[in-house]
Amino acid sequence: MDSNSPMLFEATINVAVPVSLADYTGPGLIVPQLREGDTAGIISELSQVLQRQGAVPDVLPFYQAALNQELLTSSALECGLAFPHARLSGIKRLQFAFGRTPAPIVWGAKSSWPVQLIFLLAVPATDAAGYLHLLASLARLGQQPDVLAQLRAAENAQALLAVLGNIRMRQG
Repeated sequence: MDSNSPMLFEATINVAVPVSLADYTGPGLIVPQLREGDTAGIISELSQVLQRQGAVPDVLPFYQAALNQELLTSSALECGLAFPHARLSGIKRLQFAFGRTPAPIVWGAKSSWPVQLIFLLAVPATDAAGYLHLLASLARLGQQPDVLAQLRAAENAQALLAVLGNIRMRQG
């Protein structure tokens, strides 16, 4: 080839498309028995888990953003789920930490629904579409009482991860 002829390159990019809820978490991000018993304590506990696993670079700004967002608008659903989140520029990948309380607790405002299953989402500042897709999938859990029962009954992090692995994401 001479220096004037255009070179064609063929590239294949392998991008892992999340298939199940388990693709957004891992065993180190799952807390089967939360120690804390209120909204601020649980967000703090799960924020520290996210930081230890490298999902958030700095725990304090993440914790403050997630707690402030939750205090502004409660994410609790009638089925006992809550989805607090923070969207920050230092977060590289959309992930969540999952925690379960031994019994339902009052979440956020006193008038909120009692919650037992909490998904704390770490959202990159530029991934609004991915965040909304994940949030929609999590919210659909509220329409699946059998799956909620499995999440409440699973004995450990691996069992919880297996349940999450069976929950398929809608594509498109």
